[in-house]
Amino acid sequence: MGNSTTRFRHESLQDAKTVKTLLSSLSKGFSKGELTLSDDDDELVLETGELMNLRIKAEREDGRCVFSLRVTWADPAEPSHPRGTPRIES
Repeated sequence: MGNSTTRFRHESLQDAKTVKTLLSSLSKGFSKGELTLSDDDDELVLETGELMNLRIKAEREDGRCVFSLRVTWADPAEPSHPRGTPRIES
């Protein structure tokens, strides 16, 4: 893949049952180690990592509720670039 950047973005109005189905599909994708995100226009396949950063945010303000779930990880297909041992001189 190199330094390529591929993005998938989708926004639509869905009912709770559809959201539950999508979240269940995400769960299955994490279990098998691969997520395939697609709609009528685009598709992106991501290989999941061993360790992942998880961020959950929720708020209720001015009659609107927002819940966000963010998961990030290093791309297993990309070579890692270890930073080495830190040095401190005094």
